[in-house]
Amino acid sequence: QVQLVESGGGLVQAGDSLRLSCTTSESSFGTYTMGWFRQAPGKEREFVAAIRTSSHTYYADSVKGRFTISRGNVRNTIYLQMDTLKPEDTAVYYCGASRAVLSAIRDPRMYLHWGQGTQVTISS
Repeated sequence: QVQLVESGGGLVQAGDSLRLSCTTSESSFGTYTMGWFRQAPGKEREFVAAIRTSSHTYYADSVKGRFTISRGNVRNTIYLQMDTLKPEDTAVYYCGASRAVLSAIRDPRMYLHWGQGTQVTISS
């Protein structure tokens, strides 16, 4: 079982930035597509961003140009840099690991492993 641990959430004001981290001790981490999803109260888990083993990145339209997903220099870590945050970005953010084909990386059902989530709250 791959264990993922998210960190970096918090309470900030609209327009501020946050950087989320997702780490694992799993040695095969680099062979997974890694994704960030979020879930607001009463809503389904939604795709935010993903990075493939090729380092190609993909974003939801709602965050494109404001969020950046990356693999860190620190082994087995990915980041989600979130800039120009909006109140509607408020949610629990989860990182996940997937072996899905490209056409399926936005589907949370295709992710095999998940972290426990980190709360992000944006005040207006």
